Amino acid sequence: MLGLDPIVIALRIPALLIAITFHEFAHARIAYYFGDSTAKRQGRMNLNPLSHLDPIGTIMILLVGFGWAKPVPINPYNFSQYRKGLRWVSFAGPLINFILGFLSLLLFTILVNSGLTGGLFLQFIMVLVQLNILLGIFNLIPIPPLDGSKILMSYLPDSYLGFYRTIEQYAPLILLGLIVTRALGVIIFPLYSLIINLVSTICGLVPGF
Repeated sequence: MLGLDPIVIALRIPALLIAITFHEFAHARIAYYFGDSTAKRQGRMNLNPLSHLDPIGTIMILLVGFGWAKPVPINPYNFSQYRKGLRWVSFAGPLINFILGFLSLLLFTILVNSGLTGGLFLQFIMVLVQLNILLGIFNLIPIPPLDGSKILMSYLPDSYLGFYRTIEQYAPLILLGLIVTRALGVIIFPLYSLIINLVSTICGLVPGF
């Protein structure tokens, strides 16, 4: 699990840049696919990490292993299919993190089975695995402004949308409370262990690994 070791924190910086850049790019690209060019017009549909950094979210990721990037500007009313577009645009970010986590763990497995048993590069790959999976899970929590809240909204009947939007103003306090009380870790880390074990099992089934 991610810790406060200075080397681990240093390794998180490039891993963080990779994870959040692809996360936000995925949001922007899928939004464009569904007809919303807002992110592209504002220069956010790119793989430049500096376009996507959020100061507080970045500090959270470096210190505790999960956090957030600067949200890509999306106008769901431009989508060709509102609910479907909102759902897939929101899911795209966590999905790309899970894909990156899987590919990184697969690379880690290949390197270890090839005889590489230590070194900073191997440690970096594992940090990349951990950070991507944690980021993916964290963003699926259905609390605004996280991606999970928008996925949930895409499924809610119209009669519930007004109430759900009303509680958005309290969402930052709810999220802060979950972080301070460490209740968020109780939710995230068991899911993290489950996904790591699942991905590790899948990697072990790949022929030759």
